[in-house]
Amino acid sequence: MNPPLILDLSHTSHTRARTGVQRVARALAAELGDQCAPVCFDPYQGLWRPLEDWEKENLESADPARGRGSHWPLGARIRGSLRKGRNDSPLLTLPERHGSGPEGVLIPEIFSAEVGKALPFLFAATQGPRVALFHDAVALQYPEFTPRSTVARFPGYLRELLQFDGVAAVSETSRDALLDYWRWLGVARTPAVVAVTLGIEEPTAERSRADAAGSPIVLCVSSIEGRKNHAALLDACEQLWASGSTFQLRLVGIVNRETGASALERIERLRVAGRPLRYEGPMKDGALEVAYAECSFTVYPSLAEGFGLPVVESLSRGKPCLCRMTGATGEAGRAGGCAGIGSGSPSEIASAMAALLGSPAELARLQREALGRRFKTWPEYASELLGWMQGLPRHL
Repeated sequence: MNPPLILDLSHTSHTRARTGVQRVARALAAELGDQCAPVCFDPYQGLWRPLEDWEKENLESADPARGRGSHWPLGARIRGSLRKGRNDSPLLTLPERHGSGPEGVLIPEIFSAEVGKALPFLFAATQGPRVALFHDAVALQYPEFTPRSTVARFPGYLRELLQFDGVAAVSETSRDALLDYWRWLGVARTPAVVAVTLGIEEPTAERSRADAAGSPIVLCVSSIEGRKNHAALLDACEQLWASGSTFQLRLVGIVNRETGASALERIERLRVAGRPLRYEGPMKDGALEVAYAECSFTVYPSLAEGFGLPVVESLSRGKPCLCRMTGATGEAGRAGGCAGIGSGSPSEIASAMAALLGSPAELARLQREALGRRFKTWPEYASELLGWMQGLPRHL
């Protein structure tokens, strides 16, 4: 048996949020199984260590959190503080097999500055390749829609990625954004960078059609935050409702209180006004499957994405998706099943929605395109990623 791959889950093991990054990290942990040694950097103990049972429970929990921040129980903080300084090494012993150390390091998260400073100690534990996933450059592209702390941190994070042997971007769009930034910095020698597009979970429920006799349901699965463009979507829906269109808008996702507060206020105003709008926060996987099954189509008006999991997940369930046909969402939609919403303005979103609401034939055509596509699964993604990692030379 090969020695395990070190998998850093410093953030994901301390939150039950199911944002895109956390879903990727959880999927990799599940697919790699015994092939990986999950670790975290413990800021209270001041070292890297294997995950404890309560952290593993966070990874496996089916209950989505309503907040995206990390949480350390008081007992864990006290234990870590009491143990601090007892170890000479900043890395606790990791599993060894047949006398050899770990075969590499994989970091699927957007790591913090604290984790970044501790990376050399983790890298020293292995002679294998050191690889990070790169999700997106939204903090650079849309700082006005990004939490201030993330904007301040991001340039340092991009420089710290230069320590790795390879970076696996989640899309061609993300790969190009990273390489463009490094060129702008004047970096002469960079790690290998490749686009390894993400997998998805296969639908657990039978693909079902929406009830043609009832009011159409338009579903939007997305965290409520500035760059996701909910304000434009809500304005578009209000235009359609005011003109007499009959449909229900259903919103699913966690709220970013810093950049999504205005959208949340608008949701409440429309609800109080009696508009057919439902916002249910984050959902368990089973409930989300039902929501996909009940909708006529989905809309994903995001201004910028690293990959756009909700687009692909919608299509994999035979549900057409309205999204921007540029960048990462354009990559996801180019093989069929999607209709464009231009730049994502309220009028463009309203026009695209009206076209599908008023044309059963066009909706059926997009459904056929979606159902005719095949999508990469998480096992296939993990296999592709590991296959690429195994051939990487050391960068530094």
